Amino acid sequence: MIAIVLANLSVAKFGPSATIINAFIFIGLDLTCRDSLHEAWHGKGLWWKMLLLILTGGVVSALFNIGALRIAIASVVAFLLAGFFDTVIYTVLWKRKKIIKMNGSNVIASAVDSLAFPVIAFGGFSFVIFAGQFFAKIVGGFLWSLLLAKDK
Repeated sequence: MIAIVLANLSVAKFGPSATIINAFIFIGLDLTCRDSLHEAWHGKGLWWKMLLLILTGGVVSALFNIGALRIAIASVVAFLLAGFFDTVIYTVLWKRKKIIKMNGSNVIASAVDSLAFPVIAFGGFSFVIFAGQFFAKIVGGFLWSLLLAKDK
């Protein structure tokens, strides 16, 4: 959640130019950490716990900077959509090695998030922002997965 709050606040302060750096550092970390939570919460309230985590990140972002409200809303919606697809793909890949599950689900979640977030946050679609975020999330998520996947 800390990664999401930091990403939201930096986008609120620096605008769209911060999204690609955030995608690499913070969002790649978030997507990969969520996959670790899938392991811990599988069969134990996964869906409602993920929903609560996403909503809390949006509320905390808005509380730290009310100017980040639009960014927080975009973040919540984009992560709800991305989280849904991430969870579905992670579940489909459940019997695979953790690194395969993490990166396979992160590719789909990254695409969904990279499309939804900038459209909601900035009011339009930019292929450059989409492509930059998508690539940064995949590479960042992969690097984080190398650190976080115990059974690579």
